[in-house]
Amino acid sequence: MAELVSTRGLADEPVNYVDALLQGRAPDGGLYVAEEFPHVGLDELQTLAGLPYEDVFNFVKGRLIGDDIPYSEQARITAEAYAPEKFPEALNGNLVPVTQIGDNLYAQNLSLGPTGAFKDLALQPLALDMEYALEEADEYLDAVGVSSGDTATAAERAFKGLRRMALFMMSPEVGMSGFQKAHMGEQTGGNIHNLSIKVPFDTMNDLLDQLKSQPEFANIAAVNSINWGRVVGQIPYYFAGYLQVVGKNIGQEIDVIVPSGNMGNALAAHYARRMGLPLREVVFANNENNALHNLVQSGIYVARKSEITSSPSMDICKPKNYERLLFEMMEGDGAKVADYMQFFARTGQVALSDYGLSPTAIKDAGFDSGTSNHADRIESIRWVHASSGDVIDPHTADAVTVARRRKLERPALCMLTALDVKSEPTVEEALGFVSERPDQFKEVGLGSQDDGFVSMPYNLEAVAAYIRQHRIAKQPVPAAK
Repeated sequence: MAELVSTRGLADEPVNYVDALLQGRAPDGGLYVAEEFPHVGLDELQTLAGLPYEDVFNFVKGRLIGDDIPYSEQARITAEAYAPEKFPEALNGNLVPVTQIGDNLYAQNLSLGPTGAFKDLALQPLALDMEYALEEADEYLDAVGVSSGDTATAAERAFKGLRRMALFMMSPEVGMSGFQKAHMGEQTGGNIHNLSIKVPFDTMNDLLDQLKSQPEFANIAAVNSINWGRVVGQIPYYFAGYLQVVGKNIGQEIDVIVPSGNMGNALAAHYARRMGLPLREVVFANNENNALHNLVQSGIYVARKSEITSSPSMDICKPKNYERLLFEMMEGDGAKVADYMQFFARTGQVALSDYGLSPTAIKDAGFDSGTSNHADRIESIRWVHASSGDVIDPHTADAVTVARRRKLERPALCMLTALDVKSEPTVEEALGFVSERPDQFKEVGLGSQDDGFVSMPYNLEAVAAYIRQHRIAKQPVPAAK
């Protein structure tokens, strides 16, 4: 069994992968994380070099979850999740290709899936893992998520049509690109529900916490990266990206630069590093919503209101996955983590030094950070196109901006997290044209962008009433013992 513990440390005993998958958040309000990480040696990395991504994924995921899902079922789920028809733009069958975009600078394209976002790579298998677990238990489950951009569509596409789950996604009424909102609305129907809320992402996250605190909804699942299954599904592509960058030089260190909102993607890179992958620094790239950047550089976590930017999936100032990193820095002291997070919730500001940690503790743990603004993104989109002919989206441009400001002493790998089609106005502003859309996206956004959404006030009872009326699990799935 892969043993997982809560970051708040109040759960009675560790749970396995399946239990964590279906719960999302731990009963004590914390997030699940592996009690120990398996080690992958350089000799094992050698055996992974050149293998199809599906094989790399199965190896890494198998090491993380053990036999909590039988390996034969894991292989079946992976084959279905990454079927060629879902990834028609894959480069010669490579689902996560790496290209060089500058001196010592590379980009890994994680956005070749059915919704053109990196989140497809984790959410496609996550949905099938959950459906498998529910089939085995003969149970039904509702899930709720929040999204400022790409999570919603990726989750909805992954869960659409599943027999044992209903998914309720909350998104801000304004802030997403026209493509993002239209593509999301097109998924509505059957077991998929879209709620448009008149508040920013961080405030919707608070609403989700309030919902989960109600006994009636305590067992509703999560599809955001607070769900451990999302993080597990992201770790393998760092192995695949590393192997493509270093070629035969396995053991050489590289840096990774990750566009960061809720911090799950960057944390997955760190966990790959904990498993033995030779990553020297994991660099958070923020946009104008740079609370995480300020935290890394100063050790002080300050609450602030997020603002709408041209990289909307990163318009987040309270990254939920920070709690997992904090748990590690506090050496697994869940009570201390709980006190820190509760103090922040009450006061809006907390310092690492108040809890016995150095102000530079995050940097000392192998992280760094940078930030960029709209003008920076425009310039980086132009630079990448001029230097390599590639067209990147503004989220990736945040990472490229941060990478270009660094002295690249080692190869640096930027995560390309969304197709440029998702942000056409910004790309057109930068380049004067937009790329031809892949076939599966040619019709997106031709109708009203508001189609498929139920408009909701920021009101717990209004959201609860809607979910109550449409939920599939009339009898909540029991929490893990």
